[in-house]
Parts: sequence; C-alpha cells; structure tokens
Amino acid sequence: MDNLLPNLKIKVSDGLYQIDPFSSKLGKTIIFHSVEMITELGFEKFTFKKLGDAIGSPEASIYRYFKSKNQLLCYLISWYWGWMECRLILEIANISSPIVRLEKSIALVLSNANENLLIEDVEIYKLHQIIISESIKTYLNKDVDLSNKEGAFLNYKQFVERVSKIINEINPKYKYPQMLLTTIFEGAHLQVFFGEHLPRLTNKQNSPDYITNFYINLAHQSING
Repeated sequence: MDNLLPNLKIKVSDGLYQIDPFSSKLGKTIIFHSVEMITELGFEKFTFKKLGDAIGSPEASIYRYFKSKNQLLCYLISWYWGWMECRLILEIANISSPIVRLEKSIALVLSNANENLLIEDVEIYKLHQIIISESIKTYLNKDVDLSNKEGAFLNYKQFVERVSKIINEINPKYKYPQMLLTTIFEGAHLQVFFGEHLPRLTNKQNSPDYITNFYINLAHQSING
C-alpha cells in the first residue's frame, strides 16, 4: 500500500493530543494500528493495553501521545473531517453550479474510499468505517463539552460551514443550512450502518447510490421548498 500525497498535512487541534502523533515513528505507528484495531474490535473493546501489545510498546508510551482512548477517537474523527475538507476543495474547485457542488458534497460524505488509499499513514477506507460506526460516540458522552473546547469538532464544523455557503448560494433565504447538513451527514452514516446491521430500519436497495440519492433529493426539496 502506497502512502499517497506524502506532503499533505491535515491540521488537527493541538488540544486533541499530548504529543503530535505524526511527529515521530511511534506516533505514526499508534495512529495506524489504532485505526486497524478499532475497525476490527470496535471502540468498546479497544484499549491502550491491547494497542501497546500489538505495537510492542508499553501502554504508558501511548498515554504520552493521548490522555485517553476517547481523545484518540476524537483525534481520528477530526483528522477525517480535515481530510474530507481537502477532498471537497479539490472536488468542487472548477464547478460553477452551486447545485452540482452541493450534490457532490453530499455524495462525497458517502463515498466509500479506495481500500488502498493511505494518507499520512492513515488507511482511509478503514477510517471511513470508524466514522460510520463509532463517530457518534464522540458526541453522546458526558465529556462532549470538554471535547468541544479542545477542538474535537472544529474540522467537522468547518466542513459543514463550507457546504452551508453553497446552500446560501442556491437559496439565500433558506434558514436552516447547518441543521439540514448535519441531518444529512449524520443520517447518511446511520443509514449505511442500518443497511449493514439493522435493515428493517432502512429501505435498502440494490443500487449502491440509494442513500446518496435519497439525501440529495431531501436537500433539494428542503432548500427549494
């Protein structure tokens, strides 16, 4: 697996780590194997002890980089949305139509990244799976306000803000761009999860784009009345 775009640096709030994990070989190893293990085990069963055993490093060395596994998860989620904003900028750079830019933005959130894509030692495909199944846990916990102060959701907010400006181009009078977008993004991830595990809670179809098409249609109906 090749490490693509080696000079790309995704900015993550420095409140989400003790030591920048991409500043050392050990830190990069922690990130790479964390993504591997959370994908395989699930966040609840993932521990720093198991991670330390997997990488052959004392558990204490991991705590030098992250104060808890929740902070590590917040870091991964924030990194993902920073990467998504980079992708979004590239995807819509030369598109004049705001309608097409909005559709591409929604489709991007649901895109299943190439399995072989490696950015900054992060396997994008596996991180995408973590976003679908684990990201909601960064909100639904008693430490959410502290995580917010530490910058856990800054990259997500910036992504939503960037797309909300596209909605404002389409209909400047529309009152709920952020609300619509977070409904679409969070709902889309849940629908993917339901399709895989709880199909009676969704309307799974043979088309791989059925969730994307549903939310694009929802966006158009909401924005245009």
